[in-house]
This record gives sequence, structure tokens and C-alpha cells, in this order.
Amino acid sequence: MAQQALIELFRGKGAHADPIGCIEDVSADLAVRRIDGFPHSIGDLVFHMNYWMSYELKRIRSEKPNYPEHNAESFPASPQNWDHLKRDFSWFLQELAKLAQFPRADLERLVECVHEGDKKVAGTLEAVLCQMIAHNSYHVGQIALIRRALGAWPPKAGGDTW
Repeated sequence: MAQQALIELFRGKGAHADPIGCIEDVSADLAVRRIDGFPHSIGDLVFHMNYWMSYELKRIRSEKPNYPEHNAESFPASPQNWDHLKRDFSWFLQELAKLAQFPRADLERLVECVHEGDKKVAGTLEAVLCQMIAHNSYHVGQIALIRRALGAWPPKAGGDTW
């Protein structure tokens, strides 16, 4: 049951908004717009989620990715190609969802820590996937709020309006 929930949550089923649905109809112009009092654009947030999904996929594959010295390093220094960000976002989500389908023994495998920050949370593959779902859900919620503030909600894919 928990394994099926992991798979579903990567695509926003249940209590989460669909991450891909929240960005797929966002134009490049809208992706870089900012709202007063909020430090990031939609494009910045997608870059940030991609950054951490890439980091975790590398760790899962026993690579040793660089951990940023400061959180600001996981956000872009300048606007990025929006089509590439969306393409990569979808790909990363698909890769993580594939991992969620692994057998229970694989999900219980420890993922090597490459930085002290990795030691702050549980380290099994399943735990890393749960952390990615929670991280993405948090930022997809921010994207939904930015879209609302910019008058661009709900997305074409649908979304709660209450």
C-alpha cells in the first residue's frame, strides 16, 4: 500500500497538486515573473526542485554529488531555458517514480551519505523518495500560490480553486 502511495504522490494524486500539471501550461514569460514579497519565480522553483532531484538521483546511483555550501546555490543565478526546465522536471519525476516501484528489499537499501546534511534524515531509498515528495509538494504549493497571485490559476490540467 505505501509503495503505491509513493508512486501516486510523484504525480500529485490524493492530497497533492499534480506537479507537472502545475507547470506544463506556464509560459516562459509567466515562469520568470515575480510577485512582491516572494523571493522566487516559478522558474526559480522548478530549477530548485530539479537541482535536488538530480542530487538525490546521483546519491541513489552511488555517485557523489556536490552539496551546496548555501541554499542559494540550488537556485539559478539567472533565468534558465523554461522548456528545458519543464522537460527535465518531468524526466526527474519519472525517474523517481520508477524507483518507487522497486521491490521492498531495494526500497529498504541505505543510500550513502555524501554530506552532513544527508545525515539529518532517514537514509533508505524509500525515505529519500518520501523526502523528495515532501520537498516537491512544498514548492508546487508555492507555484500554485504564485499562479493565483498572477491570475493564472487553475492550470489547464485542473486544480483546486477553493
